Amino acid sequence: MRYFFTLLLLLVPILGVYTFVTADQHEWWFPPAVSSYAQEIDDLFNLIMWMVGIVFVVTEVCLAWFVFKYSKKRQDKGAFTHGNHNLELVWTAIPSVALLFIAFKQMGTWADIKFEKNFPATGDFTRAKPICEIWASQFDWRFRYPGDDGRLGTVDDIENAFEFVVPVDKDIVFDLRSRDVIHSFFVPQFRVKQDALPGHTIPVWFRAQQEGLYDLVCAELCGWGHYKMAGRVRVVSDDEYKRRMADMKTAWFSNGTEERK
Repeated sequence: MRYFFTLLLLLVPILGVYTFVTADQHEWWFPPAVSSYAQEIDDLFNLIMWMVGIVFVVTEVCLAWFVFKYSKKRQDKGAFTHGNHNLELVWTAIPSVALLFIAFKQMGTWADIKFEKNFPATGDFTRAKPICEIWASQFDWRFRYPGDDGRLGTVDDIENAFEFVVPVDKDIVFDLRSRDVIHSFFVPQFRVKQDALPGHTIPVWFRAQQEGLYDLVCAELCGWGHYKMAGRVRVVSDDEYKRRMADMKTAWFSNGTEERK
């Protein structure tokens, strides 16, 4: 039986490595990265994955070896030990150094994405002039764009539900807010994930590099309808963006009496 259980334990790292190596082939990995800083986040993830993976394989192989070696029947008495302080210091120091390395390695990427001083300062959309204000609530997304005056919170604001329209290859800055509980704005292809907190206005930015339609989901359990709190981010050309904004404005201020085609 010791051979059987040793084999079972060895199958764990073997299958783990197999799924890691073949993840792309089976579409078990991340969706394509289409934002300006997505690759930096993927690089950090891959670094941590390799560090954890190596420790995982070494640990599982050692476990299998110890099970095989010490499960054999013996006639002599067991030897008792109170531990080894030097060994304990080593296996405490190694994870500590690894965690410090990860902490310092990610600081630059985190600062570029999250620190307001590093937000885009020029272009069509900035911290002072966001593209829109996104409101999360149970269980939908609402996108409020400024009207002709270019300012949010005025009577000419335009609101759209579920679909966030942005131009491609432009820095997009928006304010994220919540009407009720904690939600989380998550677009997997952009590697954008930001919690929306009640009573707070949280600035977020990204730059989409490829036109298309991308899933927007809530990544924070927010109630019984959390599963259906989904939306879309539509990335279009600059001309298409202007056309859609004009159509949205017409529809928003329509009184329902205009001629319909």
